[in-house]
Amino acid sequence: MTSQGLQFALTIGSTAVLARLLTPADYGLIGMVAVIVNLAQMFKDAGLSMATVQKESISHGQISTLFWVNVLISIILGTAILLGAPLVAWFYRKPELTAVTAALSISFVLGGLTIQHKALLQRHMRFGTLAGIQIAGLAVSIAITILLACHGWRYWALVGGTLARAAADVLLTPFFCRWVPGRMRRGTGVREMLMFGGHMTAFNFINYFARNADNIIIGKFIGSEALGIYSRAYQLLMLPISMVSAPLSNVAVPALCRLNEDRTRLHRYYLHILYMLSLVASPIAGIAFLVSREIIIILLGPTWLPVSDVFKYLAIGGLLQPLYNTQGWLHLAVGRSDRVLIWGLIGTPIIVGSFIIGMIWGINGVAICYSLAIILTTVGSLAYAGRSAGLSFWKMFGAVFRPLLSCVAAVGVVAALSMFIRDYSPAVSIFAKGAGFVFFYATFLFLTFNGFKPMQDLVEIGRLITCRNTSKQA
Repeated sequence: MTSQGLQFALTIGSTAVLARLLTPADYGLIGMVAVIVNLAQMFKDAGLSMATVQKESISHGQISTLFWVNVLISIILGTAILLGAPLVAWFYRKPELTAVTAALSISFVLGGLTIQHKALLQRHMRFGTLAGIQIAGLAVSIAITILLACHGWRYWALVGGTLARAAADVLLTPFFCRWVPGRMRRGTGVREMLMFGGHMTAFNFINYFARNADNIIIGKFIGSEALGIYSRAYQLLMLPISMVSAPLSNVAVPALCRLNEDRTRLHRYYLHILYMLSLVASPIAGIAFLVSREIIIILLGPTWLPVSDVFKYLAIGGLLQPLYNTQGWLHLAVGRSDRVLIWGLIGTPIIVGSFIIGMIWGINGVAICYSLAIILTTVGSLAYAGRSAGLSFWKMFGAVFRPLLSCVAAVGVVAALSMFIRDYSPAVSIFAKGAGFVFFYATFLFLTFNGFKPMQDLVEIGRLITCRNTSKQA
């Protein structure tokens, strides 16, 4: 959580600076290429990092074989992206995308060298080391991007930052994970792991369209400037949500996998994670909805004001987005990667369909329909995931409905009160609405729980984090 907080601060600060150095069109161009790059990134891993984390016992020979498979796949993907660069430029009718796509293909070869090293760090729960690598890579990327942007490199500044982060990962990861791969060998028993990875890769391929179809549709049919506005709103909302859900995911997946044989503890741990996640993450979405306009003015400036409406509508789905992200944890905990794939086949058409319908009303329509689709698929995905581990959906609902209900009620009260208050400066408005939300959220939590239990839980989280950080420093 501390690591995510630092990354959040770095990203928000760099976003505020770069928004004044670059234009929506610059971000839109990179967003167009990112659709292709993210697709290839998914195949680079091939689900083999999760196979390394999930397997109960694993040998040096197996990891070495997976390492060389990842490297080979990365080289093939990098070459394919390089050769396909002219097609990307032709599809979007942007000639400058040829060179941009070709340059970003370098990151694939570099990234394939660290996949298994990071998987080993996660398997052994060395999250502090992983956090240090991520923060250092992000800092290098931000510094290079800002430096190039100041010298007028426009969208090339974003390309340079991406390559700098890939290079930093290659240098830092093997330094902290001293594992050295051996030769690729037959007969090491990796067939089952490759099958596991195949299910994950197939799901990621399908899920890719659910996560990036909005960028494809907006970039193709509305334009690069609209995509730049939409992508800024999406990134800003996902930053604080990821700050909470990403570290939980890194810890929860390997931990829950170790509880496969004890379903009672597995259920208890997962339900507690859902409860704490909803308790902490729902206020993020609530405050984002209330102060979307003020946040954009302060962070990006008045010229980016169209981002505020998209940001606000995406925040509706942001209320359940962290819970939706956990649905795969139960499948993986019991070794059912095939059910992860099956859900991808069910949920993806719903999300992609929402983008197509929303396009009728522009980028705001895409944001609203996406949020509605997230609400629908969250309910369905959690019910389906519960069946994998024998966990009732109603127990999941019981773990989260009080924080979610309190958040919605607090947003409604503050939004109603705001109609009777004259406009203040953005900073004052954020403080007033934020303080009002916190007060009413805490009040409704007290009423729904009939006591101070949720507040005590939040204090306990802070105490545990503080004590752990203090003991590490000691």
